[in-house]
Amino acid sequence: MTILLICLAVAAVSYLLGSIMFGVIISNWFYHDDIRTHGSGSAGMTNMLRTFGKKAAVFTAAGDGLKAVASVLFARLLVSMLLGGENQLVAMLIEYLAMAFVMLGHFKPLFFGFKGGKGVITGGFSLLVINPPVVLSMLAVFLVAFCTSRMVSLGSILAASSYPVFTLLYGLVFQKQPLQQVIAATAIALFLGGSVVYMHRSNIKRILSGTEYKFDGSHKKN
Repeated sequence: MTILLICLAVAAVSYLLGSIMFGVIISNWFYHDDIRTHGSGSAGMTNMLRTFGKKAAVFTAAGDGLKAVASVLFARLLVSMLLGGENQLVAMLIEYLAMAFVMLGHFKPLFFGFKGGKGVITGGFSLLVINPPVVLSMLAVFLVAFCTSRMVSLGSILAASSYPVFTLLYGLVFQKQPLQQVIAATAIALFLGGSVVYMHRSNIKRILSGTEYKFDGSHKKN
């Protein structure tokens, strides 16, 4: 019963935190506009950068990152207070539950008509708390893809796709985790990474058609 209550509390708090859309708040308060009516329609950092500039993008990324960190730390605190450190697998799964629900809130925010962002920053900062080596490896994939293509979306898609691969590799080879824990973490990574790729499905269509936005200005107009 204790584990169930922790899971319910973590899911609820994480979803509500995820539903705080800093891109929408910043665009409304400071620019009297809704970022979701511009560009890709996303409330994330990249669309804020293209539409309102660097300062808006930085504050959006900071807010989306902090809410993700807060959700995982809340889960960790509850587990520590109520369960202790007896079951590492359960503790890990509850932290991933926080990550999943803060991302869900970001995808479908309760406070903003269920239209949010694509979860790259939110997922990345959640994972930075849970498994730093994996997210740093994903960041390397993102940077190589972005520097080669000048497309943030392609970098995000490839980084998300690499998530289960790095989770499996680090869990088995470097972190020497129990097999059960590695399998669970990899399955979760496959689901969460796949959800980020799915949220980029319109970007994938534009990449294939050659109309996706590039930061060198060489993209074609739709």
